Amino acid sequence: MLTYDRRTPVIRLPARAIQSQRKGMKKLSVVAFFALIATVSLRGDIIPSFGGTTPGSGTNTVWNYTIDIASDQQVTAGDFFTIYDFGPFIAGSAAQPSGWTFSASLITTPPSGTNPPDNPTLENLTWTYMGAAAIASNTHLGNFSVTVATPQFQQLPSTRNGYFAAQATRTTGGTAGTKINNVGQIPVPVPIPEPTTLSLLALAGAGSVLRTIRRRK
Repeated sequence: MLTYDRRTPVIRLPARAIQSQRKGMKKLSVVAFFALIATVSLRGDIIPSFGGTTPGSGTNTVWNYTIDIASDQQVTAGDFFTIYDFGPFIAGSAAQPSGWTFSASLITTPPSGTNPPDNPTLENLTWTYMGAAAIASNTHLGNFSVTVATPQFQQLPSTRNGYFAAQATRTTGGTAGTKINNVGQIPVPVPIPEPTTLSLLALAGAGSVLRTIRRRK
């Protein structure tokens, strides 16, 4: 039931009604969020996802990714996906499913019609399919991984928003056999300073402390 305050033109709702309205708004927000994800997924071709980390050799950390191939599209020889600005990793540590090859570069030409950010100081990771048989629509595939040198295994690593771009092949309609490209965001590591950098920072900090002590004297 609504109640009115004669002194002010404010309508007061019962507490239960307010709580119910808030719950309804939260439900709508969740529904809208998942609807947005579904829309983005339908527009994709190869859609990479971060699959978490696993222990590497010693204290190192393996970063794992998987891919999903969207409906009405397939992956044929020459199709690929790139994870931009991943950063440093251990050379020779890349792993991928059969039929895929790995390459890394500081600057990577994106698929036509995409323009992901590309920092020329951070490594990009590219996996290209070279198999004879096409990979069908709605396929989930992994793992694609590289190992990062870390002082200890990072089960829950610090991440930042990176970008991926991909190319696949249409399978239906008048455009069947032509290429389709997409771009999106994906988690990548927060860069870890190299030991040399950490040593220099430590020396700089020590020098600053000594200067402060001398001034006080």
